[in-house]
Amino acid sequence: MLVAEGLGKSYGVPVLEDVSLELRPGELHAIVGENGAGKSTLARILAGLVHPDRGHMTLRGQPFAPRGPAEARDQGIAIVHQELSAIVTLTVAETLFLDRLPARAGFVDRRRLRDDARAVLAGVGLDELDPDRPVGRLGLGHRQLVEIAAALARRCDVLLLDEPTAALSPRESDVLFAQMARLRATGAALVLITHRLEDVARTADRVSVLRDGRLVATRPAAELSRPEIVRFMVGRELGEAAPRAAATAGDVALRVERLSGPRYRDVSFEVRRGEILGLAGLMGAGRTEVLRGIFGADLPTAGEVFVEPGRAAPARIASPADATRLGLSLLTEDRKTQGLLLPMSVRANVTLGSLRRVAGALGILRTRAEDALARPAVESLGVRARSLAQPVGELSGGNQQKVLLGRALLHDPAVLLLDEPTRGVDVGARDEVHRLLRELAARGQAIVVASSELEELFALADRILVLAAGRVTASFERGEWSAEAVMAAAVPDAARQTA
Repeated sequence: MLVAEGLGKSYGVPVLEDVSLELRPGELHAIVGENGAGKSTLARILAGLVHPDRGHMTLRGQPFAPRGPAEARDQGIAIVHQELSAIVTLTVAETLFLDRLPARAGFVDRRRLRDDARAVLAGVGLDELDPDRPVGRLGLGHRQLVEIAAALARRCDVLLLDEPTAALSPRESDVLFAQMARLRATGAALVLITHRLEDVARTADRVSVLRDGRLVATRPAAELSRPEIVRFMVGRELGEAAPRAAATAGDVALRVERLSGPRYRDVSFEVRRGEILGLAGLMGAGRTEVLRGIFGADLPTAGEVFVEPGRAAPARIASPADATRLGLSLLTEDRKTQGLLLPMSVRANVTLGSLRRVAGALGILRTRAEDALARPAVESLGVRARSLAQPVGELSGGNQQKVLLGRALLHDPAVLLLDEPTRGVDVGARDEVHRLLRELAARGQAIVVASSELEELFALADRILVLAAGRVTASFERGEWSAEAVMAAAVPDAARQTA
């Protein structure tokens, strides 16, 4: 279907070097590699978003050199980006059919637009989503599914999916995989770029591995074990993480009592120093909203938060600044719109929450002080950047996530709130992040981790709370949980029956 030969691309330094690839009709080809390996750049070249410096491509046997994404789309190539690109002021229906809005007498045919949108949404399991709802009011997972639906709404011969399940729960991922299988049956070629090796094992026919911008292996998926894929990706063996030892119970660092907001109700829990508390649940269960409510990013409508609950009075948290002063730190789920200043440097993004520590007497930022504060954080997390002055928007998604984590840790917070801490992070970096969180807990830090990946929660948590439809439906101690029990508690219908 599509052949790429000898592709190369440089941005000051080489990002891709001599990469060749074949995409076959009816095949799912997985592309894996560490953060910064060149996966997203390769996908953007195939989709006409980036022009290669070297090499050439053919599509259906004919020369293929699109001048832009519109030309690539016209030739049957669609891409779903890792970083969401929908215009947040548009409705869901407008997003799905933005370049081909149905019209009557020169005006948009709203009725037909809604009907067409409902049919497309049903195909990705979003039957209940209002087509007239603005995209900006959706959670990250729902926005991801809408963008995937927009790609599936048109006929395509090649579909490029860059980390499509990063924001999805297992249930939503199942819906996506079913749609991918349907598309493959029509003869389309699919490319799956992912860090989730379980997705590779489940869906891929062939696997290509990139390392440092070079193609190091292409094999049938059935011939590659997970350890072999990891070895190709990182160039070394990754040791199995030892099971997390039971936490030594410390003082309560955070207590939440009957916290309520627009999408959650009567949420209560506590977390102790040295403990990692996991929050599980399906997309839309309220995990993100609860963390934002605690941190003052979205004000709760009821309930109380006690920080160091030896104090009799509840904390007054009217803004993130209040939460930070009280020793809380939040790593947000959506790094692009809520976490990072993409045009600014790595240095500025790491130190953004610590400006008082790097400012002089007149409030002027001191570059040397910024470097001294940012460099240890960047080096300890293995952020791959040319320098501290490089714009953070030029980094891979995983390295951007590590910059956010570095900022969150810079305060040495008493309570660390993490929303999808390894979203878009490769297996090597994920291993390092998990190791760091275990070390922080061992030093007495209280940590709350919300994650859509049960495997991550099982590896890290001492306790797991399950949310469904905005309520806590179950609590499990380490050794008590299973995937079946957690998922049963996470299904909203079950939650309503037990309420």
